[in-house]
Amino acid sequence: QVQLVESGGGSVQAGGSLRLSCVASGYTYCMGWFRQAPGKEREGVAAIFTGSGNTYYADSVKGRFTISRDNAKNTLYLQMNSLKPEDTAMFYCAARRATGGSCSQRLSINLWGQGTQVTVSS
Repeated sequence: QVQLVESGGGSVQAGGSLRLSCVASGYTYCMGWFRQAPGKEREGVAAIFTGSGNTYYADSVKGRFTISRDNAKNTLYLQMNSLKPEDTAMFYCAARRATGGSCSQRLSINLWGQGTQVTVSS
């Protein structure tokens, strides 16, 4: 069973930056980041396909967040710049092993990390 281990969350002031990392213990077809704020649904933030490198970003983070992957290390990154208080949430690394579907869609995900908290203060 592939496992996902995240790191890199924390607290930062508005306008600051954080980088999240997620190490996968095996092959994944695609990987992504989701976030869930208190009282809200879990939403897709960004995703990347292992083979093509194609990426997806939610409109709310375009131009501020960058998703990348080091395939040799099976490590996923999320560089978050110009952070806003509304970015405060638990961030989850997510992945799909089987071909097909997209890691931007929650229904396609079959692997989840434990979550890492990101808190942005104004």
